[in-house]
Amino acid sequence: MEGVMDVLRPQLVTFDGRNYRKNPVQEKQPQHEEEEDFYQDSMEYSDEPCGAYEVEQTPHGFRATVSAPSLLYKHIVGKRGDTKKKIEVETKTSINIPKLGHEGEIVITGHHRNGVVSARTRIDVLLDTFRRRQPFTHFLSFFLNEVEVQERFLEFQAEVLKKCSKDRGVDSTIFQNPKKLHLTIGMLVLLSEQEIQQTCEILQRCKEEFINDISGGKPLEVEMAGIEYMNDDPAMVDVLYAKVHMKDGSNRLQELVDRVLERFQSMGLVMKEWTSVKLHATVMNTLLRKDPNAEGRYNLYTADGKYIFKERESFDGRNILKTFENFYFGSLKLNSIHISQRFTVDSFGNYASCGHVDFS
Repeated sequence: MEGVMDVLRPQLVTFDGRNYRKNPVQEKQPQHEEEEDFYQDSMEYSDEPCGAYEVEQTPHGFRATVSAPSLLYKHIVGKRGDTKKKIEVETKTSINIPKLGHEGEIVITGHHRNGVVSARTRIDVLLDTFRRRQPFTHFLSFFLNEVEVQERFLEFQAEVLKKCSKDRGVDSTIFQNPKKLHLTIGMLVLLSEQEIQQTCEILQRCKEEFINDISGGKPLEVEMAGIEYMNDDPAMVDVLYAKVHMKDGSNRLQELVDRVLERFQSMGLVMKEWTSVKLHATVMNTLLRKDPNAEGRYNLYTADGKYIFKERESFDGRNILKTFENFYFGSLKLNSIHISQRFTVDSFGNYASCGHVDFS
């Protein structure tokens, strides 16, 4: 009976604003991560999307286009062109992919509309799967690097090192750079200037549709106060963060970031891991011990999709949590959501911004 219910209510996956059915399949032994090996499993998705594609009728048949960054073309071609050839044979279509290094549209042509739609669906599944394996390039964020907060953060660091430096794993290397203090709303994979521009446009629509109403057209006045840890054991802490809340006690900041997250998830630009943003400003991170540029749990994959294991040495945070439980880092006026670029800083030492929307 369970198998029947799986067929009646299949899992849905969303990308490019469309929903797809993922049909249940029997488990298979893991294979090597190669394009031609991956292809067969990816085709377990239904060939027909739940929403209609734009397919143009031409004098010679039918035509559809797919916009994709050139970095992902190789996954549609496959090794020795095998993936592309297989899709073309099985869907009776012809697929034209721009040359490596050239941006453009993938063009699918065929004599039958169903074949063109099927090829388009298969290409979308491949693009989505390999996009998910790309390391994150950008993130939506609030900057928290106002002068008062930076100064209070440095006081926090000095006091922690003065009172808790004998605790296991506590040293100066695991503290965040005060110029990089921020709140993360969601992580992004943006692989072209066109995708960055698209993200700017989505943010602008968010501003027009709900940000203005929630913010009242004014900066959100918040306080950064109190500390908390990410994992379950205060004696084995990897990430310690400062809490951020509205000065007026309202839930407006949380509502705003949750709605922004929901919008980007619905567009397929942010993976749907959570339905709500955990507001936090990282102040101590054990990954920084060996890599001053580390950025937390978001360093998961290399460009070719291989998982990265980040070795880290935790610290005993019990005394820090007890002594600095209510530490006050300062007040801020949050007036902009930025598209921040990872591993890149501006002239002020903060993450470089590729675009933003202001509340006032």
